[in-house]
Amino acid sequence: MFIDDTIAAIATAPGEGGIGIIRISGEKSLQVAESIFKSVTGKQIKDYNTRTLIYGTIVDGEKIIDEALVAYMKGPKSYTGEDVIEINCHGGFISVKKILELILSKDVRLADAGEFTKRAFLNGRIDLSQAEAIIDVIKAKTDKAHEVAQSQLEGSLSKKIRELRFKVTEVLAHLEVSIDFAEEDVEEITYKTLRENAEDIKNEIKKLYDTSESGKILRDGLKTVIIGKPNVGKSSLLNSILGENRAIVTDIAGTTRDVIEEFVNIKGIPLKIVDTAGIRETEDIVEKIGVEKSKESYNTADLVIMVLDSSRPLSQEDREILETLENKKTIVLLNKTDLPQKIDIDELSKYVDCSSIIKISALQHKGLEELQDKIEAMVYKGSVKNSSNLMITNSRHKDALLKAYESINDAISAIDQSMPYDFIEVDFKNIWDYLGYINGDTVKEDLLDTIFANFCIGK
Repeated sequence: MFIDDTIAAIATAPGEGGIGIIRISGEKSLQVAESIFKSVTGKQIKDYNTRTLIYGTIVDGEKIIDEALVAYMKGPKSYTGEDVIEINCHGGFISVKKILELILSKDVRLADAGEFTKRAFLNGRIDLSQAEAIIDVIKAKTDKAHEVAQSQLEGSLSKKIRELRFKVTEVLAHLEVSIDFAEEDVEEITYKTLRENAEDIKNEIKKLYDTSESGKILRDGLKTVIIGKPNVGKSSLLNSILGENRAIVTDIAGTTRDVIEEFVNIKGIPLKIVDTAGIRETEDIVEKIGVEKSKESYNTADLVIMVLDSSRPLSQEDREILETLENKKTIVLLNKTDLPQKIDIDELSKYVDCSSIIKISALQHKGLEELQDKIEAMVYKGSVKNSSNLMITNSRHKDALLKAYESINDAISAIDQSMPYDFIEVDFKNIWDYLGYINGDTVKEDLLDTIFANFCIGK
């Protein structure tokens, strides 16, 4: 994919700020920058060492637009692998807009979304998994999510994929020798050796794939819905988790009439936590809409937290809600433990696993640490925890690994049946291709456009 034009865009977020940055990339970058910038020393940008901040003014003819610091990064040692200019001016709507307009009048094109990073990939500075990690670093909601994204940006996933593809390549090389020189006096690879190699590759792919569920949660957040009948303490629980009075709490049943959403960090896990209206039969039109929204929310939830009033026996409304949670990841909280207990645990255990039941007092902030531990255990399932940053966080990568895993199983089945090497070779070539989708070695241009369209303009 040949690139011969020069692009520019604002690289900082819109709005007022201390600094605004305009980025230019392409073969005309230096020429354009020197036509609009005057340094205080009178020297041109090319007269300075690269990567040096040069103080001066941005001018349109004789008219000064703004003071600026300009840096020149000569390709290929730049973000895009091309000549790059970055202009640091005063942050604000007008300054950056006028400078960008001036640059675009110099036969420079406005960059598409993610085009700077796309050029970095096309110019071989980073691979596709590293490019996608950049957006994850920007959007990370917790320290752990940032660590995983930063690890991928540094190449941890790229390295692993290269190792796997090398193993596949070695098998393919042996197969091709055995096929092409079947009548020659060369050592053929045995079915026993093929199976051992295939099992090794399969285990590596599965180990990586198994991190995808936890990885997706770290990247996108765990949609967690708090449900229960009215006045059991759902809003009090939300306020306790957030550490602030986000939801209105009263003794009047039906106070919460709409869905309230907040992001919260639980032990490095981002939770998109949703407080819902109490689920009950009601004639109130507004409350009825809230109840319907509650049901929609927990139907699409990754985790459901059901709150019960432990100072009261299970009601028919409680039982009806519990029956709908049979196939959901659920934690049941017995709230109001500061009051005399009247709920029947034995009856409750007919609906949910006892290990998922936690006693709390949202009012007194008791039991919340146990709830956090339970959420952490459910996300990591005791396998990944915080010790590893090599995780699959991208659904595209997960899909590619699944297809590679299916192909390695097909290859093993063919080996077990002692099928001709030509058939087995097809499966291994598929594995090689699917793994290549992850780092971009076998990706198509239309997919690149889709991936980078999710980036902001200027990145």
